[in-house]
Amino acid sequence: MNLDTLLIAIYTSLPFIIVVLIALLMVVGIGVGVVQPRFLAYPYLAVFFTMNSTSYGSIITSPVMSSVYVRGSGVLVFPLVFYYVLGAWCCARVSAGYQGYREPPCNLKPWFWGWFLLLVAHATAAVFSGVKVVDALSVAGFSNVVWMGPLVALLLLSFRTPEQTRELGDFIVLVGLARALFGLVRWAAFGGDPNNVYANMNEVPIKLTFFDINDSLVCTLAFAVAAVRLGQAGRLRQSQFWFAVQWATVCATALCVMLAMRRSGWLGFALAAAVVMLRFPRERRLKVAVFVGPLIGAGLLYAASKRLGQTKGAHGVVSRLLYDMQSGRTGAESERVLELKLALADFLSKPFTGIGAWGRYTGYERIGWQNNADGGTFVHSGVLHIALKTGLPGLVLLAGLVTAFIVFARRALKSLPPEHLPLATAGVAGIAFLIPEMLIGTPIPQVRGTQMIAICLALPYLAAGVFQPATPVPATSGRRLRLVPA
Repeated sequence: MNLDTLLIAIYTSLPFIIVVLIALLMVVGIGVGVVQPRFLAYPYLAVFFTMNSTSYGSIITSPVMSSVYVRGSGVLVFPLVFYYVLGAWCCARVSAGYQGYREPPCNLKPWFWGWFLLLVAHATAAVFSGVKVVDALSVAGFSNVVWMGPLVALLLLSFRTPEQTRELGDFIVLVGLARALFGLVRWAAFGGDPNNVYANMNEVPIKLTFFDINDSLVCTLAFAVAAVRLGQAGRLRQSQFWFAVQWATVCATALCVMLAMRRSGWLGFALAAAVVMLRFPRERRLKVAVFVGPLIGAGLLYAASKRLGQTKGAHGVVSRLLYDMQSGRTGAESERVLELKLALADFLSKPFTGIGAWGRYTGYERIGWQNNADGGTFVHSGVLHIALKTGLPGLVLLAGLVTAFIVFARRALKSLPPEHLPLATAGVAGIAFLIPEMLIGTPIPQVRGTQMIAICLALPYLAAGVFQPATPVPATSGRRLRLVPA
């Protein structure tokens, strides 16, 4: 057989070889997932913790490259990452059945089922309205919120013991530290994140560590776990190695968030830091406020002076902070305000149904960044996005989901022992960090953004689920002590 024939045979059989390899990987993955489902969860978490989700603001674009978060959506309706999490959940569910493991209670489940039913209703309405069902199910609507449910369920089924949740906390710290160091080194030596909308599009001469707000969220989660562990010193046993790692994590992640130059990130980190502070023993809070507070404040002031000091035509701190929300940039008002007004007007015109998951708000062509193929499908407010697309039903579901989380998390943080507090606090701190982004950002149409929200939501339930204090049973029952979930 000559070389040409051999090459032809290889190229001809290559697709079949790839299919066989994928099938073998799936078999191996299923086997691993049934025995140790958390080993399927870790790769998924690693992708969302480390891979950027946007190229917005970059002057370097490649037509052949696409984000991992959209791969497969053109053919399979939803991105491949969603099918991965669904398959991993199936493995974890089978594993729990064989091993007799009962999933921890989670009061978020009814609300996620409500979101699923609302999505079905919109898909049905699309059929009767002559709209493609694919458009109703696209990530530009609210299907991403529905896909948060499987990830929460996967995490609750995958991490089943205190040792495994401690391992997850270590994972968050190490990945967060690595991500922060990567951002800081790139900022110091290589010009920072190339996705720099301020320098590339607005001619503001600043560098930043990460433009994607989700990278700052990863840093915040690592900061929260490490800070609470350090704050519980004397109550938790820690090696010198982990003590050093956690101090490095606290310093590096805080600095990385500051140098990301995102206003929503600064406000969110301040809220997250407040949540962390409340988890310290009372005698430590004053010391932290006196010694650490000024350092964080000075860092934020430095970053703010670099970021806002470059704003042309604005005077005063408030004016610089809200410059792109003020009048005078596009006719009588800024594009950001105009966008919100147009979307709000459409919501008020259809408050009970919204414009539909596939809808575009009226007049979006007047907004510079909306005048494209995806124009009018999103707005810079997660809450208004939900209201615009779904009307009052979506707002009720959103309020119910948030309320259920707050009620559970508040009780969990008060009752959990020190060894379970870091993970639970990280979840609450992550949600606190995202409050400004939900109000003035675009997390809902983002696959990475909504899945990161799901990770934050799951953490307090994980921490509470593995903490099962022994509760005495009345002697008349004839049974020994039983374990009930907190």
